[in-house]
Amino acid sequence: MADVVFTPNLQRHVECPRREAAGATVREVLDAVFADNPRLRGYVVDERGALRKHMSVFIDGRQISDRERLSDPVESRSEIYVMQALSGG
Repeated sequence: MADVVFTPNLQRHVECPRREAAGATVREVLDAVFADNPRLRGYVVDERGALRKHMSVFIDGRQISDRERLSDPVESRSEIYVMQALSGG
C-alpha cells in the first residue's frame, strides 16, 4: 500500500493523519483515503474530481502530471505527499 502524507498547512483545516491506502493510480489511492475522511475530499479535489488549483501531489518526490484524472501510476510502496501550493509575494 502507498503511504499518504498530508502536510501540516493542510492539517490546520481538516484532520488528515498519515495513512496507508491501496490503489494503482493517484485517483484510486486518494479515493480510498476520502472514503474514510469525506471532508478532506473538498479540500483536495474540486466537484469534478480534479486536483484543486492550489494543491500539489508528489509521488516518490515527483509532481504528478495528470491534475484532471489523477491517473499517474502508484507503486505499492510509493510515498504520496499532498500539500497546498502556496503562492503570492
